[in-house]
Amino acid sequence: MGKHNNKTTQAEKPKKANKPGEHGDGAADAAEPLSKSDYLAQLAPLELQLNNLARWLQHTGRRLVVVLEGRDTSGKGGVIAAIAGTLNPRQCHVVALAKPTERELAQWYFQRYVAELPMAGEMALFDRSWYNRAGVERVMGYCSESQAKAFLKQVPVFEQLLVDDGVLLCKYWLTVDQAEQEARFAERLNDPLKRWKLSPIDLKAREKYAEYGDVRDAMLKATHTESAPWTLVDFNDQRRGRIALIQHLLARLPDTTIAPEPLALPALPHAPLTEHCRAGFKPI
Repeated sequence: MGKHNNKTTQAEKPKKANKPGEHGDGAADAAEPLSKSDYLAQLAPLELQLNNLARWLQHTGRRLVVVLEGRDTSGKGGVIAAIAGTLNPRQCHVVALAKPTERELAQWYFQRYVAELPMAGEMALFDRSWYNRAGVERVMGYCSESQAKAFLKQVPVFEQLLVDDGVLLCKYWLTVDQAEQEARFAERLNDPLKRWKLSPIDLKAREKYAEYGDVRDAMLKATHTESAPWTLVDFNDQRRGRIALIQHLLARLPDTTIAPEPLALPALPHAPLTEHCRAGFKPI
């Protein structure tokens, strides 16, 4: 991990994945999809670093918020699973809120997201976030233009309050070309195990690829700040995108290593026992 730099002045461009410890834009092999074996080989050392990050958060009491935004099918759920896969679910929380209730619609817009923020020593991974208002709500007409514009003015203030209170806030936008997006929509339609990922709203959104790009650019312009910058990550190859995003996340956080608490596993004082239920029940 490297030290956090909060002096970014413009949204960072999409990054290609490199092998752990290497640098560069990855252009030489960008056209070749990352194989599963290479992906797992690159992910393994990053998982160790993520666990070290979790220990550091617990030791210091710091709080980490990672916002994952992007187009439909871009791969938000996959990268969240890659980050959280080996972490303690009591410490690493995935936030994927459903459609707001009538009561929530009557609240301050940020209120239901505030309730999901991490406690000391925890991290929260937002699979979409308060930025719904600047994206899907604005494009699909679920909020008014005045509400969207008010949000874009308020969110830098809201995020500054989080950062001022010590929250480590990392914001990522996952990019994907429309041709690749269409292929993923078709895969979801034809795969019964992925069919749940495809909704009527997704089908309507297919026709608004350009509009989503326009509102995204307006969002970046209004909410990319020195203390809460955006980073765009190329997710046309989802495996490369996951590696690039995790590498970037680890690199921007404080470089502090906390050794695991030493534990010993003494020998049992007797021979291992066989599981036996005296109540008459038998395992299947």
